[in-house]
Amino acid sequence: MDDRGSATPVAAVLSLVVLLLLWWLVQLGAATAARHRAEGAADLAALAAAAHAIGGPESACAQAERVTRGMRTRLITCTLTGREARVEVAGELPGPLAGKAPPSARARAGPATR
Repeated sequence: MDDRGSATPVAAVLSLVVLLLLWWLVQLGAATAARHRAEGAADLAALAAAAHAIGGPESACAQAERVTRGMRTRLITCTLTGREARVEVAGELPGPLAGKAPPSARARAGPATR
C-alpha cells in the first residue's frame, strides 16, 4: 500500500484549524480593546463633565460629548446632579463584529463624599 501524500490532508485541516483559532483570538482582542476604549471614554467624559459642572448641565455635557467624540465613542446619557456627573458611553466593534451589541460603560465623577 502506498501512503505517500497521506499527511497532506491532515496538515491542511490542522492549518485551517490554527488559522480559525488565530482569527477568533484577533476578534476577541478587538472586542476587548473596544470595551476598554468605552470604559476609558466614560471615565474621562465623567471627569470632564464634573470639571465643568460650574457652567451648568449644558456646558458639562458638551465637554463630555467632546471627550467621547475624541475617543471614537458616543455619549448616550449625561446627567449632572449638583457637582456630580454621571455618563454612559457606547463604543463600536470593528470588522465582522460590527453588527453585534456595542460595548458600553458608565462612569461617575464628582466631589468625594464622606
